[in-house]
Amino acid sequence: MRVGYTTIFQGSGNPSDDQRVYTDELRLCDLAEPLGFEAIWATEHHFTSYTMCPDPVQFLSYMAGRTKNLLLGSGAVIMPWHDPVRVAEQVTVLDLMSNGRFIFGMGRGLGRIEFEGLRIPMDESRARFVESAEIVMRALETGVLESDGQYYKIPRRDLRPRPVKSFRNRLYAAAVSPESVRIMADVGAGILINPQKDWQEVAADMRTYRAQFRELKGTEAPAPLVTGWVVCDKDGKKAKDLAQQYIGAYYESVMSHYELGGRHFESTQGYEYYRQLASYIDKKGSSRVIENFIELQVYGTPDECIERILEIRSQVGNNGFNAVCSFSGMDYEFAEGNMRLFASEVMPRLRPVPDVDFAELDQEVTA
Repeated sequence: MRVGYTTIFQGSGNPSDDQRVYTDELRLCDLAEPLGFEAIWATEHHFTSYTMCPDPVQFLSYMAGRTKNLLLGSGAVIMPWHDPVRVAEQVTVLDLMSNGRFIFGMGRGLGRIEFEGLRIPMDESRARFVESAEIVMRALETGVLESDGQYYKIPRRDLRPRPVKSFRNRLYAAAVSPESVRIMADVGAGILINPQKDWQEVAADMRTYRAQFRELKGTEAPAPLVTGWVVCDKDGKKAKDLAQQYIGAYYESVMSHYELGGRHFESTQGYEYYRQLASYIDKKGSSRVIENFIELQVYGTPDECIERILEIRSQVGNNGFNAVCSFSGMDYEFAEGNMRLFASEVMPRLRPVPDVDFAELDQEVTA
């Protein structure tokens, strides 16, 4: 199993604290390669302190120059917010500078505050994502930019510098809702799973995705990668208490940034899952949703963390796990200790775990 480190640059809400957040997070990122993580991941968000990395490709270019072998993953570049020409150029340059270490992760976005601030209609996210993703993927394989689509009219141009290494096995897309999972099969991307619902539901989505991928692409889908929020401590009770504190606070920030209980999902096309989630929150209350999220994550002693990750793998078949070890106002010393303990006592026992046989996994589920 491949094990990576995900940084989210979560702020405190006070703009005067942003410099400290970046200083601390970059110190942790510098530890990723020495501690043995295989990849570092960053995602794109704008306008709030929820996560403060508006340009993951820029950040990963910085990390490319500070590392030698670390893989560099975008989890994800939100395609509807960008000109696909610029995305293709930025991806190519980073991949060339890093000697082929970039893993290209895409997404279609969810935050209304971000769509409005970037002046992109949220209703168009699904169609824009598919059109843009196809333009970029084709350009990365052929070296040619060209489109006569609904949203993007691009005259034929060469992509220079020209890509020299295929992205066919290095292409992923973030997906939570069933509608997004189906879209990712259409564009031929592997799935980046950010857990927000019961793992059995995710497993069902993955079975649908694999079947659709097989039908559309004529080949087996790549195994997904899972991102998990980690609280690892040698004292199991302490870890559980800290998980309630830190992971719970993180999901409160998720609910605030995305307005997960908001009525705007009722009139927004392409976000049917979140319409249902908003209804659930209204009926059950936010505390129930927060508790559910905590239980989806990885916390406890090193042994408990390993057990939890393997349990997730047995359901969704991921061949990679990306740990988020710093979030929700953790001070630097605590976050570093969390990261180091995970790296020293959990990661070495995950690496020998073989990839899942999906035919066998799906057969077990249907039996």
